[in-house]
Amino acid sequence: THHHGPVDGASLSYPLPLCTLDARREGSSQLPCPVHSDPASVGVSLQTGTYWLTRIVLLRAIAFIYFVAFTVAYNQNKQLIGEKGLMPCKDYLRSVKRYVGGKIGFAALAYTPSVLWFMDWNDMDANLDGIALAGMALSGFVLIMGSANMIIMGVLWILYHSIVNVGQLCAGWESQLLESGFLGIFLCPLWSLSPMPRCCPPSLVSIWTFRWLIVRIMLGAGLIKIRGDRCWRELTCMDYHYETQPVPNPMSYYMHRSPWWFHRFETLSNHFIELVVPFFTFMGRRMCMLNGVLQILFQVVLIISGNLSFLNWLTIVPSLACFDDAALAFLFRRSGRARQTLLQIQTEEASGLKPPPSKGMLIRRVLNASLGILIAYLSVPVVMNLLSSRQMMNTSFDPLRIVNTYGAFGSVTKERTEVVFQGTLSVNHTGEEVLWEEYEFLCKPGALDRRPCLISPYHYRLDWLMWFAAFQTYEQSEWVIHIAGRLLANDSTILSLMGHNPFQNREKPRWIRGEHFRYKFTRSGSSSAGQGKWWVRKRIGPFFPPVNLDSLRSYFQSRSWPLPGSY
Repeated sequence: THHHGPVDGASLSYPLPLCTLDARREGSSQLPCPVHSDPASVGVSLQTGTYWLTRIVLLRAIAFIYFVAFTVAYNQNKQLIGEKGLMPCKDYLRSVKRYVGGKIGFAALAYTPSVLWFMDWNDMDANLDGIALAGMALSGFVLIMGSANMIIMGVLWILYHSIVNVGQLCAGWESQLLESGFLGIFLCPLWSLSPMPRCCPPSLVSIWTFRWLIVRIMLGAGLIKIRGDRCWRELTCMDYHYETQPVPNPMSYYMHRSPWWFHRFETLSNHFIELVVPFFTFMGRRMCMLNGVLQILFQVVLIISGNLSFLNWLTIVPSLACFDDAALAFLFRRSGRARQTLLQIQTEEASGLKPPPSKGMLIRRVLNASLGILIAYLSVPVVMNLLSSRQMMNTSFDPLRIVNTYGAFGSVTKERTEVVFQGTLSVNHTGEEVLWEEYEFLCKPGALDRRPCLISPYHYRLDWLMWFAAFQTYEQSEWVIHIAGRLLANDSTILSLMGHNPFQNREKPRWIRGEHFRYKFTRSGSSSAGQGKWWVRKRIGPFFPPVNLDSLRSYFQSRSWPLPGSY
């Protein structure tokens, strides 16, 4: 016996167990009889248009990104925004408190939403570590179990908000994770930790909020390119991108040396995927899945060709919502239990044995509708921004960053410049005989023979910030001078973010300077490449002049920075 019926525009056939038919015939409330542990072995086809397995995959994907993000925070926050950090968050919170009238109330929370307002500021490092460790534990649980409830996902969202909002320098992927994490809250039941809770089926509204997210991400990225740098319109941007991106990886070197026609093809493909493919989302199940496949493949290519933190991994997450249970069932071949449970649920619904909605389910429907209305309302300024000739990228229009604008590489730098810190033990910093020794960062280009690193989805924040600093002057990035002062003191906090300290186990350097260089990949077959060098460089000039502790004293005091070595 077979049941035939349209589901989401498709008609599939699957066997209905005889005991279910008997139960329905007799008016019994008996549940369907157990099915085989491996439905695929008996030729059972899953219905399209349900999203039980999709929810499990989405939750695990969000949890993975949260875990990476909290790990980065645990390893680096103390050095960047901790008690001895470059930009202490305690100082930032104090300035916000003064700005809102000296009280920690609604105004302070609205300006900087963070649980740090309610914690003891006497040990901010412990607070930052506690938040990061709690986030790692909760996200690790969701990643392993493939299930969560609204409480866990809500706590993860609040914890990550608490870090991002005091970080002072926010990256676009952090807002994107906050939006993805917020949407993830509404994927889950309120209390249950079951991977497939019968009382809380995945909401189509929730699935569509993720689809709307990937549409906005791609259109924002595509439109900012077309409106931005001429090289995107002339199809030449990829001639430069691999060499000048923030943190190249080994594959970037070889991609940069691709022939010109391949770079033109890459640029055209980029425009097609970012400006055309997103509209496939609204063209039915198959075209929506095609959008998901193309977006995921596009992000995989970007992951292979550069270290862009967890940005590309995160962009895969909303693309997963383009697939329903029938499309994702192959991921659960080793988990017969999930497939069996899903088949039972689909069989019950098809046979009319679905229980009447409870009060809780009705409340949940109202909540889902409210989510849709909220996202639609907050999307209005975002859509207006997309349509504007003055489009802004990576901008939030609400303090909670629920719906944001996105974009990447609206302009592409044509030359790579780097700031290199150098120190010397010489009493006098002038003269040709002075030996200047170079510091190395953990990942960004420095030594010419050092192979580019491969770290994605992990992220070294200071390396990324140094890429931006090289476009500016030290007056525009005063924290660069803060680093110089800390290096003069051989400060272990800052040195933990560096890859090489030439003065380790030696005297402290007496002078530090910043040199500005232009870097280029070596050419295959060149003498430099034959010597094992990945880069060649040419000095542009000084980025900041030689400084010592005495010359920096007034500079630090005027900015209320602790004097180097005074911790």
